[in-house]
Amino acid sequence: MLQVVPPADPAKYPALREAKHWSNPYLVIRPDAVGLLTSVAANEEQILKPDEVLHALVHLPASAWPYGRAVAILVDEKPTSSEQDKAALRRNRGIVAGDLEGANVAITWIPAP
Repeated sequence: MLQVVPPADPAKYPALREAKHWSNPYLVIRPDAVGLLTSVAANEEQILKPDEVLHALVHLPASAWPYGRAVAILVDEKPTSSEQDKAALRRNRGIVAGDLEGANVAITWIPAP
């Protein structure tokens, strides 16, 4: 289904410092879930399990992909994160990244603030 969305076009991406201006799907990896933000449901975060992310992206309209098949991802690791949370973050990041790479979705990793 995502194959109808054109391949990612990095020339259209905003500067990483301007992540708030990112218009494609934006994912926030957390220890217990993954948040999905889109310009389609502005300011409304959809909470997903890591293995539900690809399914949710497939159901977004073509208008959600102005830069082509690309997502921005922020890993929400805090300086106070426990070792257990850090392990959960790595696991969730791996699941999401693997699914996206398998679907030929480009990933722009957003540095933690």
